[in-house]
Amino acid sequence: MTSAHPPADTASVSTHILDTSRGRPAAGVAVTLSVRAGADAPWSAHGTSATDADGRCKDLPAPPEGTTHVRLDFAVEPYFTPQDSTRKDVPHRDATHEAEAQQDAPRSRDSGAAVFFPEVAVVFAVAPGEHHHVPLLLNPFGYSVYRGS
Repeated sequence: MTSAHPPADTASVSTHILDTSRGRPAAGVAVTLSVRAGADAPWSAHGTSATDADGRCKDLPAPPEGTTHVRLDFAVEPYFTPQDSTRKDVPHRDATHEAEAQQDAPRSRDSGAAVFFPEVAVVFAVAPGEHHHVPLLLNPFGYSVYRGS
């Protein structure tokens, strides 16, 4: 079991996604955590996870000592892309269609693309010994992030 409070020399990171168009957690979204030590340092992939049924990633690894910046890459295109409803191993969801039906929105918002934001990258600074919870509020045509608790 991981502690909410990291050791004094490292930071910790967690996230969750709420699909605001449906008022529900976004399950099954792949998340990649990358780190760097310094603003000019190259990014290094450090771990991957996927959101659970509650839209949470509970198993992201702690950034290594010396990390100054973290990037979370959310692969949201598959979440908003209709899935094959005949497959029993993957729940059928068409969140974009549901949101558009509820809002009477045009299918592509004039972009021509089925998914307007296929991925979301969030970059933030981290401090040793602090926990950084960064939720993503997501809908088919926009998103917002903030530092949570």
